[in-house]
Amino acid sequence: MALPNQPVILSVEQLAELNRKLATMRHDVNNHLSLMMAAVELIRCKPETAGRMLTTLGEQPAKVVQSISQFSAEFEKTLGITRP
Repeated sequence: MALPNQPVILSVEQLAELNRKLATMRHDVNNHLSLMMAAVELIRCKPETAGRMLTTLGEQPAKVVQSISQFSAEFEKTLGITRP
């Protein structure tokens, strides 16, 4: 990973945009975790739903990773961080 060799100066607009993207990521991750919690609770209350809920549970971790990766890529782009 190549970091900038000079201080990075961001405009107010760039900081606001990063903050907006961070808020979006937090919202997405929270939604996926909430779905996982709801699926577990539904399985506890209605075990017959386990098959369908296990599919939902299995999909959520990849979606969390995707949200974090997307934010990370935007963050690196804004700060001028490059990867080999």
